[in-house]
Amino acid sequence: MATLFLSGLTNSSLENWLHPVISDTNNDDQLQEKNLNLERRLSIAVDVVAALNYLHHDSESPIAHCDVKPSNVLLDDDLTAHVGDFGLAKFLLNHSSSSRQLNEQDASSIAIKGSIGYVSPEYGMGGEVSPDGDVYSYGILLLEMFTRKMPTDDMFKDGLNIHNFSKMHELPERVEEVIDSRLLSELSEDHDDTGISYYNILRDERRDIYRNKMRQILASIIQIGVKCSSELPSDRNKMNEVVVNVHAVKSQFLGIRS
Repeated sequence: MATLFLSGLTNSSLENWLHPVISDTNNDDQLQEKNLNLERRLSIAVDVVAALNYLHHDSESPIAHCDVKPSNVLLDDDLTAHVGDFGLAKFLLNHSSSSRQLNEQDASSIAIKGSIGYVSPEYGMGGEVSPDGDVYSYGILLLEMFTRKMPTDDMFKDGLNIHNFSKMHELPERVEEVIDSRLLSELSEDHDDTGISYYNILRDERRDIYRNKMRQILASIIQIGVKCSSELPSDRNKMNEVVVNVHAVKSQFLGIRS
């Protein structure tokens, strides 16, 4: 289960793991090894959404984090994720609407400190601080985690962004075109074929079934990210719905790997 910020975390941030550079490692071999497989990424996705769900729905006073991004997701030695940096967080005092109007100082703070590519569109237009903004940022984080493309990547221009790029490839038959290439090898990994390994046809059929299930899992997580990062807040799920959906995808993955 995710926690909020803890001191003494030694495994750096999610950003460093998704986008390692030579200076973060001692040699090229360590750079190659600094990879998060699909199970680890799903676990981190669960950790982060659990922490945000706590802030929105289970804490004594609802809180909007307002700066969800990979560099604010810290990993411990077991690669458990912890949400940190509450410098822009806002208590949501209006329980009836779970939001409040941004004042001029808030808007300026987000513009200066915030994270281009992760801030929800309504914040950029002086909208309200609300849990919906965190849902948007979490959706972008999910898409970045599984595509390994930053929302500020040079490829995103002329109306193309990580949301609609992912949306174009969110179906199982197209998801391989958007998924991080380092995850694609898991689509064809051998698994236990006990009892049918003597029959090539059955083995191939089983491999195809496994590959199709993996495509569905990857498509499902991309679809959650796309839904969360919808431009209109009303089109996004609430965090207590997102946490159920992400848990379901991880459970589905563990089911086919068992």
